[in-house]
Amino acid sequence: MAFGTISLIPEKIEPVFWVMIFIFCAYIIAKRASKKYFWHGYFLGLFNCVWITAAHFVFYNTYITHHTSVLKMSQQYPIFPTHPKIDMLIIAPFIGIISGIIIGLFAFIASLIMKKKVAIQ
Repeated sequence: MAFGTISLIPEKIEPVFWVMIFIFCAYIIAKRASKKYFWHGYFLGLFNCVWITAAHFVFYNTYITHHTSVLKMSQQYPIFPTHPKIDMLIIAPFIGIISGIIIGLFAFIASLIMKKKVAIQ
């Protein structure tokens, strides 16, 4: 997804891909982890943030060409007005925390659903 968001996946449909990835990750975590589903998802979100931010940072010019809303936000609420790449590095951990919480909740819910199915059978 890190490289897909740089130039392949349009900004408007990117959230659909993220939801599908979160659901897939939650399923795998619920299936493979024996406990602490939320924390597995949370730390996956943090790690994912590092990977994606690194790709977006390295390919910044291409990324920003395809994500004009990110550029507009960076210009509206600049932390470092002359360094939008630094803005990205500062904001990324917060996005990682939020995505980690979402994946963690998805994984926890998936674990409950999968346990119910096993109990019913």
